[in-house]
Amino acid sequence: MEQGARQFGWLGLGRIPAQFDLRALGWDLLPLPADLSSAPYPFLLDDLTRAIAIRSHLVRTRVIVADVADSATRAHLLALRFGEVVPPGLALEELAERTRRLSATLAALPRQRSHGPILLDLLHREGWVGRSRLGLHPREFALLWRLADTPDVPVAPATLLSDIWHLAHRPETNSLAVHVCRLRAKLAGAGLPGLLHTSAGGYVLAAVPDLHASEPAVAPQPFAMQRMDLARIAE
Repeated sequence: MEQGARQFGWLGLGRIPAQFDLRALGWDLLPLPADLSSAPYPFLLDDLTRAIAIRSHLVRTRVIVADVADSATRAHLLALRFGEVVPPGLALEELAERTRRLSATLAALPRQRSHGPILLDLLHREGWVGRSRLGLHPREFALLWRLADTPDVPVAPATLLSDIWHLAHRPETNSLAVHVCRLRAKLAGAGLPGLLHTSAGGYVLAAVPDLHASEPAVAPQPFAMQRMDLARIAE
């Protein structure tokens, strides 16, 4: 079985109820890690209010929201990118299988990606050009990662606000423009001016040859040993 496939965490308040306690089927209940957004195993949660309060989509993808009776609410939570949402009365064996499947999905998620000379590391929310750190703010990293999904294709501000800020409307502040400006400055400082530009359809990350295609994607060791801080995870 995949690494982490029989491990899970509990995000609820107090002790885990028997109907969600996979330890009865031989699973290991692990303490919550410092960085929830990079955990290789799922978390169970039976509190809808606490679930909605989770802002990071990277954390949401790791959470199984249990005991949600209303089908429309379950659909809404799935649209918010929660890993799984299940109704009340689920047999423990079925919950275990759904948790195992989510574990397998998490194990398949890429930790790193490259875009030309840039190496992006999802675990550390950081980018490197050669062995030089870009020093990215979490949302600058999220912007760069999202734009790298569709190189040379404009991404509308509304799409970025939805994917990164989880907003369905355009706010009065210019937070997106500020983050784009800072990201451009950091890319220019790394010798990549013009890589991120604006078009009529939105923001565009120019396609460039992948310089890491034949190299192992390994982040510089000094920073690789550092841990994320909780304030950054909340972003």
